[in-house]
Amino acid sequence: MNALVRAAAVILVIALSVVAYAQTTQPIQIKLATVAPKDSPWYEVMDRMGQDWKRATNGKVVVQIYPAGVLGNENDMLRKVKLGQIQGAGLSGVGLSKVAPGIDALQLPMLVDSYEALDRIRNGMEPRLREAIDKAGFKVVNFSDVGWVRFFTVSRARTPEDLKKLKLFINSDDPASELLYKDLKFRPVPLGVTDMLTSLQTRLIEAFDVPPLLALSDQSFALAKHMIDVKWAPLLGATIIDKKTWERIPEATRPELERIARESGAALRAKIHASDEEAITTMKKYGLIVESLTPAELAEWKAMGKTAREELKKRGMVPAADYDEAVLLSADPAIPAK
Repeated sequence: MNALVRAAAVILVIALSVVAYAQTTQPIQIKLATVAPKDSPWYEVMDRMGQDWKRATNGKVVVQIYPAGVLGNENDMLRKVKLGQIQGAGLSGVGLSKVAPGIDALQLPMLVDSYEALDRIRNGMEPRLREAIDKAGFKVVNFSDVGWVRFFTVSRARTPEDLKKLKLFINSDDPASELLYKDLKFRPVPLGVTDMLTSLQTRLIEAFDVPPLLALSDQSFALAKHMIDVKWAPLLGATIIDKKTWERIPEATRPELERIARESGAALRAKIHASDEEAITTMKKYGLIVESLTPAELAEWKAMGKTAREELKKRGMVPAADYDEAVLLSADPAIPAK
């Protein structure tokens, strides 16, 4: 090997070493998007998780959050993750069900009405849901709750028949549910989440279904001052990260980041559980009218919930095995089966 070739080989080795060093010393950037407002508990918990990750890795993992739907709706976020424009997202159950359809088994209308029962289903199904999300190319770092979905209306409504007379907001990310609502004789209007307030102001919609804390956070209740006092369905959430990005994090570091993320998710669930009724109490001080139901009216909602559940299974909108497991887990073990 002549001197010129040896010199070139040395330069190449040095260059490769410099590149390898830069790759190991540069922080891993994780851009996360969410539709949650910046001053909401969902954003705050994601932000705290990011700060804790940065401290735990001495700045080698840096999380940047894009809140309030500035990067689009949840379908847009998932598309941006696949394109590598962002590395993850904090999703509601609507977006998460696009990754793992079995998530919808935890959000069945009027299957359960307590967080205790919801947690029983979640704990039982979490391993298979994590596996499904993993197969889709994502790492779920935590599960969380968004709250119990309730119907808010611009005029007084108490029964399913009352609600069917109103133009009902539905997330445009969820065309299958739009079709289901139409077949159940409701009047769904598909819109992006960020368009809901403007559409209320213009009366393009006259009703929407969200958890109370969300209605308080974005002040949408001020435009729809009636709330039907029925827990229609739980809405879940999760923070997911592109698997390729997750695997760039040194393997020895990942367990600590997972622990931080799990604790963040648990803290959020505890906060949401306590905040549901607190949010309703606060909104009542500012004019919210809670439509408390009679036993007969509640029975109408339970019948509607049963019909909706059966349709979800029949149409394959919820995988049959996940549906059946959720129904089995929903039964209170303390109450003997009839």
